[in-house]
Amino acid sequence: MYKNKKAGKLGIIITIIVLIALVILTNTDNSNLSYIENITSKLVMPIQNGLTYLKNKIGKNNTFFTDINRLKEENEKLKEENSQLEQSLRELENTKTENETLKEYLGLTEKYEEYQTIPGYVINKDISNYSKTIIINIGSKDGVEENMTVISDEGLVGHITSVEKETSKVQTVVDSASSTSSLMSTTKDSIVCKGTLEGDTILKAMYIPTDATIIQGDSVETSGIGGIFPKGIHIGTVKKIVNTNNIVDRYALVETAVNFNKLQTVLVIKNK
Repeated sequence: MYKNKKAGKLGIIITIIVLIALVILTNTDNSNLSYIENITSKLVMPIQNGLTYLKNKIGKNNTFFTDINRLKEENEKLKEENSQLEQSLRELENTKTENETLKEYLGLTEKYEEYQTIPGYVINKDISNYSKTIIINIGSKDGVEENMTVISDEGLVGHITSVEKETSKVQTVVDSASSTSSLMSTTKDSIVCKGTLEGDTILKAMYIPTDATIIQGDSVETSGIGGIFPKGIHIGTVKKIVNTNNIVDRYALVETAVNFNKLQTVLVIKNK
């Protein structure tokens, strides 16, 4: 607006100058008229061209700034819409995760319907070489007690070692301090599965009877001896048999059914 007023004032001044020049020309001898017209034309034309250029420039600038403001408004609107879409997507993902967790709980409850269980999920893990424990989101307020068995859809996870009001610590079967009384599913021979330092899914089956026949690929389950784990819970599968010079010292490597790196949902079996 300021630039338009300034251009208008300049135009008025130029017009006055031109009128004065015309008055002078009309009172000037015709012989000198052509010469004066040439001079006037040379003076006035650049000014007229400059005013025309200035007018066009100002008009274009006004359009440019208008377009910039409109683009800014549109950009802010798009940002707001994008933020709303991202929020909706997060809510949808959370709902999907909750639904999947509920389905897992339902499946677990149906699979282990002979037990009274408390559902929970893993909130922290310490799966290192020397300690393989997990923290779950249920505790004493939910009825969890020490030495309760923890299972998943795949099989045995471990047992509760300490309980807080809202959380509990679980020693997994792959922890190096863990020992589980077990049975070979086919032969029903008793063995003991111990945690090792050889990986996150490997157990060492020891104290194998000298007359026992170990079958690679055979399933291993809890024996119910020892007072912690109920009988018949799947532990894993025999992957390798290691014979030694003394048959008493032979052992087998058992791969756990549970993948502890991906474990999320668990059930705690209540003590009867």
